[in-house]
Amino acid sequence: MEDIDPQDSSGDSGTWGKGTRDEDERRFLEGPKRRGFELLRALRIFYETIKGFRALHFVGPCVTVFGSARFHEGHRYYKLARETGAALGRAGFTILTGGGPGIMEAANRGAHDVGAPSVGCNIKLPREQLPNPYLDKFVEFRYFFVRKMMLVKYSYAFVVPPGGFGTMDEIFETATLIQTGKIDAFPVILMGTDYWRPMLDFLEHTMVREGTIEQADLNRLIVTDSPDEVAEIVSTAAVSKFGLNYRKKHTTRIKRR
Repeated sequence: MEDIDPQDSSGDSGTWGKGTRDEDERRFLEGPKRRGFELLRALRIFYETIKGFRALHFVGPCVTVFGSARFHEGHRYYKLARETGAALGRAGFTILTGGGPGIMEAANRGAHDVGAPSVGCNIKLPREQLPNPYLDKFVEFRYFFVRKMMLVKYSYAFVVPPGGFGTMDEIFETATLIQTGKIDAFPVILMGTDYWRPMLDFLEHTMVREGTIEQADLNRLIVTDSPDEVAEIVSTAAVSKFGLNYRKKHTTRIKRR
């Protein structure tokens, strides 16, 4: 979501994440401030949270797709994410992303291709960043942590094509929420076997061996390069494990706002 090459001069995705030096948010994270200032900030966070709840409450059963903003149309990972978004859309799920370019755009585009709902949680940057053009609905956030909460709260699974620091943060925070019982053990599916193999080797041969995580924690990370397998895994888990009852065929799109 914020995995941008400083030398990328291609336009839209080149600014995604590079303009995130928001002075207002930076001051919020600097340390103690006047109590009135802290209260005002807390109210703003509360408002943003309620705004997210209202916007996403009726979007249907979601699958969140994380991933890098760097990959452009024509890249194999963009194609993989688009095909996966389409497969999940055909299975009856709403595709939920960070709303930006790259993998996010590709997954939303795949949903759009098959007439499935396509939703984005866009981040407000100092330099204007428009949501990708394949969204039926989007909600804009100032705070990354509120946005991330929404991407987790409404999903039955998390699909993760390749990405950088932001994507890895999303993988490990989601895995931690599952490990600590804060959310149910929804599927976390890594796509791009060759890309993720070194990370998985580190988790297995270092972290499991040293006892900092259990083998069961690692086993929760599913790895596949098949969009159809992703759709099957998610559908099976959502229905049989989590009791989802939904219509497989989408009949209408979400109304744009």
